[in-house]
Amino acid sequence: MTNNEIVAKLWNLCNVLRDDGITYHQYVTELTYILFLKMAKETDSEKGIPEKYRWDALKSKDGLELKKYYEELLRVLGEECTGRIQEIYNGARSNIEEPANLKKIITNIDGLDWYSAKEEGLGNLYEGLLEKNANEKKSGAGQYFTPRVLIDVMTELIVPQAGEKCNDPACGTFGFMIAADTYVKAHTNDLFDLDEEQQKFQKYEAFTGGELVHETHRLALMNAMLHDIEGKIYLCDTLSNQGKAMNGFDVVLTNPPFGTKKGGERATRDDFTFTTSNKQLNFLQHIYRSLKTDGKARAAVVLPDNVLFADGDGERIREDLMNKCNLHTVLRLPTGIFYAQGVKTNVLFFTRGTSDHNNTNEVWFYDLRTNMPSFGKTNPLKAEHFDDFKKAYTASDRHSIKDERWSVYTYDQISEEGKNHSLDLGLIRDDSVLDYNDLPDPIESGEECIAQLEEAVDLLQSVVKELKSLESKEA
Repeated sequence: MTNNEIVAKLWNLCNVLRDDGITYHQYVTELTYILFLKMAKETDSEKGIPEKYRWDALKSKDGLELKKYYEELLRVLGEECTGRIQEIYNGARSNIEEPANLKKIITNIDGLDWYSAKEEGLGNLYEGLLEKNANEKKSGAGQYFTPRVLIDVMTELIVPQAGEKCNDPACGTFGFMIAADTYVKAHTNDLFDLDEEQQKFQKYEAFTGGELVHETHRLALMNAMLHDIEGKIYLCDTLSNQGKAMNGFDVVLTNPPFGTKKGGERATRDDFTFTTSNKQLNFLQHIYRSLKTDGKARAAVVLPDNVLFADGDGERIREDLMNKCNLHTVLRLPTGIFYAQGVKTNVLFFTRGTSDHNNTNEVWFYDLRTNMPSFGKTNPLKAEHFDDFKKAYTASDRHSIKDERWSVYTYDQISEEGKNHSLDLGLIRDDSVLDYNDLPDPIESGEECIAQLEEAVDLLQSVVKELKSLESKEA
């Protein structure tokens, strides 16, 4: 049985809970509580779990006894255990009211092909479950999930290295950091090239994140654990003073939440130069300030179009970004690849300079949006859609790339008076939109029509005259 088949079986168990009024997102959280115990048994890592609350004890219970025991288990693991176990179960409570439903889920999980699951990787199984949840519109979880193909492309182009500190300040279910860890392992012989101290760094310090939503934070912890990552994942609001602790990074990969703070509130960070209620602009400030000033620290960030052209603080933040960093590339993403279909997004790639001034000389744009197919569930974004962009991005001489989607603007052009430091640039001609500049000039067209009419009238008059002449001859 493949992981995809196991994920499908686990997902179908959600139907068992419909009568309990469980939402898809609650179901995945509930599964996390139960799967943790089963996976701990399968991987011989039950040491930190009190024997009384391990998998074998859970599956032996039934009826009301099971319900009471399960509630007690959640409380004990969240309050009396330590480390990641305590973090995962902190504040946990069950939404399952019917003991028979709980028993059915436990029994079905126990009967799955765990040998195959371990062969394919338990982390991959869990990520498959998270992706299933994100793709289910009714779950409302799509906001936490960036398309896997986009995560992989951003990670590949940022090139995280062993020994570097990587962070996602709005980590959702920790997908970017898991991709970064996978990339590093793939390029360091699965860490066997590293000594014991370096391996310890990779496991405990290399990959960190922050997440505001408690239930999503729980999923991130579980996801990280199943990928053998034990870096700190803060349960915090990055845009509050809690976020000040997240700094000194070599790499940032992230897709921060869109929108404004409730009630138009401004970020409560007291170290931001520019105060705005726009969350994306605040996250952008946080990100470039959190990078090391060594000329090598870099970031790839998904941001909506409004960040590229917003006035006021938006302009000042873009100017500050281009001063402090080399903003070398902007990828204009296709529409329809995120949960909110109408949202237009971009990826900004930049490197923090060693000084705070004059780090951006030119910005390259790649338009992967215009004249592209409509993406969605039936036509998903694929890796090959990024091939030409990757070729342009990695070219030793970017000016040598001949691609209509690839264009460049100097900083002087962007900062020209009246241009607002706008980065809403690089979009090519849209073939689906009628360009009125291509239509003939209405005045010239009118004059031409009149001339043609006059010619036609003259011709008719000459025909009439000829006919009258013929009539008079016949008479």
